[in-house]
Parts: sequence; C-alpha cells; structure tokens
Amino acid sequence: MLTAADAGDAAALLAAVPPGRRVALVDPRFVGHVHALRLGLTDPRFPAATVPGALTAQAEARPALVGALQRTTAAVGAGAPAAEPEAGADAAPQTAAEPTTGQTVGQATGQSAAPAPEDTTLPGRIAAALEAEGTPVHRPALGSLVAAVPADAEQEAAAVAGLTSVDDEAVRLRSAVKAHDGFFTTFCISPYSRYIARWCARRGLTPNQVTTASLVTALVAAGAAATGTRGGYIAAGLLLLVSFVLDCTDGQLARYSLQYSTMGAWLDATFDRAKEYAFYAGLAIGAVRGGDDVWTLALGAMVLQSCRHVVDFSFNEANHDAVANTSPTAALSNKLDSVGWTVWARRMIVLPIGERWAMIAVLTALTTPRIVFYALLVGCSLAACYTTAGRLLRSLTRKARRTDRAAQALADLADSGPLAQAVAAVAPGLRGAFTVPAAALLGALVMVGSALFLPYGSWLTVAAAGVYVLLSGLAVARPLKGALDWLVPPVFRAAEYVTILVLAARSDVPHAVPAAFGLVSAVAYHHYDTVYRIRGGTGAPPGWLVRTIGGHEGRTALVAVLAAVLTHASGFTTALTALAVAVALVVLVESIRFWVSSSAPAVHDEGELA
Repeated sequence: MLTAADAGDAAALLAAVPPGRRVALVDPRFVGHVHALRLGLTDPRFPAATVPGALTAQAEARPALVGALQRTTAAVGAGAPAAEPEAGADAAPQTAAEPTTGQTVGQATGQSAAPAPEDTTLPGRIAAALEAEGTPVHRPALGSLVAAVPADAEQEAAAVAGLTSVDDEAVRLRSAVKAHDGFFTTFCISPYSRYIARWCARRGLTPNQVTTASLVTALVAAGAAATGTRGGYIAAGLLLLVSFVLDCTDGQLARYSLQYSTMGAWLDATFDRAKEYAFYAGLAIGAVRGGDDVWTLALGAMVLQSCRHVVDFSFNEANHDAVANTSPTAALSNKLDSVGWTVWARRMIVLPIGERWAMIAVLTALTTPRIVFYALLVGCSLAACYTTAGRLLRSLTRKARRTDRAAQALADLADSGPLAQAVAAVAPGLRGAFTVPAAALLGALVMVGSALFLPYGSWLTVAAAGVYVLLSGLAVARPLKGALDWLVPPVFRAAEYVTILVLAARSDVPHAVPAAFGLVSAVAYHHYDTVYRIRGGTGAPPGWLVRTIGGHEGRTALVAVLAAVLTHASGFTTALTALAVAVALVVLVESIRFWVSSSAPAVHDEGELA
C-alpha cells in the first residue's frame, strides 16, 4: 500500500508498478465495508471496476487507467492536496483493497448496478473517463452496504451510522446464494450449504477443490450403485445427495470469496453432466449384476436429458440479444412470476437438477434401477414437453429480429461437419418461415425411422443417412434467423443420439449399448463444451475439431455404415468403442487446452435450472 501526495504522484506510482499486476486507487477518506472494496477491487472477471471512492484495473486495463489519470492530472492540477487524489497500490487483491484511513470496515454484496453519478472523487472521475474512452468499468451493487467518501462531518456521521447498522456478514452469506434456483435447492440445501461455503473459505479451500470433491463423491456413489446390492444402492443415494450439497457449495464459495477462474468455469460447467451420467452408468452396471439389463433405459435417459439441455441452450442463444424481443406468452410468464406459488410450481415442473437428483437418490435407495430410469424418462419427458411448448409459443408470437451473432451461435451449436458443409456450399438455401426446421426435422425422422423400422444392418439405412446428410446441409445453407430456427440444433442432437441408441439396441451384439453409451457421452461432452465456450464469449471450438470428429451428420452416417458392415458381429461393439475413445481423446485434449489457456473467459457459470 502506497500513499500518493497528489494526483501526479499517484500517476507516477501506478506507472512504476511492474506489468501484469493489479493496481487500485482508493480515496483516503473512504468509509465503508471491506467487502464493498473487495467487490470493487478484487473480482477477477472484470478488467476494471469501481465503487464510490475506489477504482481498480487489471493488467489489460492498466495502460488506459494510467493514461486517464495523467490526463485528469492536467485538469485537476498536479499539486492538489493529498485528500483529493488517491493512493496507488499493487500487491494482492486484499492488500490493494484495504482502506487508507482508520475507519471501521466490513463486507458487502456483489450484483450489477448503474453508475453512481454522485461519485466526484478522483477514482470516480477516472472511471467515467475510462468508460468514455471505451474501457468497460464494472460497478457492483452494494445494496444496504456502505461505500462512501463523505465531504463533511454530517455525511461522515451518516456513513458511519449506515456502516454499524448493517450485518455485513449476513448480507455476504445471502449474496453467496443464487438469486434464482429450484425449490429443493433453495429450501433444502442453501440454508446450510452457505455456512459450509464460509467454513471452506475460512480454511483456505478453493471452489475448484470443492467441485472436485463433489465429482469424486458422485463417482464413488456411481461405484456403490454398480455393486448391485441394496446396501450399495442406499449408500449411492446418500452419496449423491452429499455430492449435490458440495455442488451447491462450490458456487456459493466462489461468490462468497470472489474466487472466479477459467479452470473453475470449465470444471463447474462440465462436472454436473459427468456426475449425473456416470451415476446412470453405475445404476446400469448394478442392474446387470442383479440380472436386469437396463442399459437401453440408461442411454435413453441420457439422450433425453442432453436434448432438453440443448433446447434450452439453443433457444437462449437465439433470443438473448434479439431486437423487439416481446411476445404475449412472455408477458403472461412475467405476470405469473408475480404470484409467488406459481414461480416455485413452474420451477419444479421442469424437474431442475436439485429435484431431479433428489428423486434419483431417493428412488435409488428405495427401489430398483429400472424404476429410477422409468421415473426419469417420464419426468423428463413431461418437463421437455412443457418447456419446449412454452418456447414454441414464445417464438411464434414474438416479433423479433435476430442478430448475426445469434445466427452464428445457432450454426455453431448445429455442429455441422464437412459433409453438411459441402452440401450447404452448393445449395441455394431454403426460403420460407418454417422450411429450415422442417427440413431438419424431416431428415431426423428419415434417419431415426430407418434405424427403427428397417431391418437391422440394411443398406437402406445407409441410404437414409445420405438423405439425412443432404437435408442437414440444406438446413444450414442460410443464416438461422427464422422464428423457429433455434430448433435445428436440438433436432440434430436428437437424430444423432437416438440413431446411435436404436442401432445399438437392435444389434443384439453383446455390450453394444454400453459402447453406444460411451460414444454418446463423448459426443455430448463436445456439445456441452461448445455451449460454454459460446457463453463465455469466445466462440465455438475451432473448425478443425468439428471436421476431425465428423460433425453430427458424419458420425451418424458412420454408425449406420458400421451397423451395415458389421451386422451381428462383435466388431460392432469394438467399432463403437474405438469411435468413442477417438472422439473423447480429441475433444478432451482440445477442451483442456482451451480452458487452461489465457484465452478462456474468467467466469463462473451460474448453471441452468435443468
């Protein structure tokens, strides 16, 4: 912590800090809670941030900060008194966030807020200058918490009174919990998991460590389920609930201690799916040991849940930045949200992760894997019908102009490989409001229908795959800006996953369905990875990756060919296993490379309800 004599001295001190270090300016008259400064000065997700009387800049925003300070110095005057300019600091975030006076400090919340126009301190003026010059400046909302630079004794007394009247730790604990979550999570987990998060923070544990512990616990639960014994099922149910508590705790710990990271974004975004689908596999293995083969049900549950997610992802990406994005259906939804009980009822209907895992855990402990999967298939099917119907109504009734960015996101989510891209390159493109999703749906029906109703191993199924490739290319030949074009990616997902499921189930080849489970898992990971990259603002995976693993149409056609060539042969299982391993290796290596690189976004994903 360094104290500047005047504005010019502050500029010189900041310029002398080694490159790559975070710096902060804090008015020596600052009165407020420590966490107000923590929110403003230590959140790693934002290049620059400010609260009244304090401003911070990470390495990428430091040149703009120093330049703005130097220009402001000329206007303010280099010899201004020390109470007017601010202190420059490097060091660790907490050190940089310490106030330069002896005022009592505590903690605060961190939501987004509008700029505070009354902040006329030097940090406030510099923050305004940075924004005017094109550097985004984050301004966390402090709510009832105090961050002020009083100009006189009366203002100082008011600030101190506000400081002492707020239980800052209670506010910090409340802010650690997501504002919108499912009923089970909100009322059965968060009331105590927030205290576990605080316990972890005080012992120096990181969110990534808690996330890893949640994964390990879920894998142990899957192993317990795989024993096929009643004791194993009971232990599996209990461990799955413990894993979910830890899953809630890691996000709460990240928000409580502001520990956001690129690695954390990757782990949090992918481990939930890995835990759930690994548990499905454990249940299937346990059932086989008990004499009941439910691998087809397990794969069906995974396919259904993955398709539900891609419906959510695709719809949100298509509409989150749409212009004139209104509809009577959305207005009705907002009206229902004003009635308390309907909010919780609608959140429970979609069977979010909390309710779903609780159901899985209880049924695993008390019933059989077959009943667990029946319940999953029925519950998720009803939830999928409810959410998809609502999205269809919104899309048909809203008059929105979708952006180029949304169209590109949908094209990336479509995961079109070289075969579909070759067709799209020469095709004129489909015209009409609903022709694009209709073409995609027709291709999916031809593909799935042939796999389901034609004799297994028929070369007509391969011909149907050719039709699917053609229609897939036609569907993406033009930008996906139609009202229902967001349906294209989920239709492609369903076509690929269900085709693999049906061909494996009909093959009568030993272990073909478990091999298909592995293949769909690898491909689904690639699709989830694509979603979270787009959400982070870095775009889809590189084109070479999609080409290497064939795209959705290439993989679907390849599986159809393998089924025709390796009819009633154990080679089909071997081929599916080899394809699963190859896809998994390529997508995992590239995903790990990306998420641990500097190009990955430093975000913490809040997660979907489902």
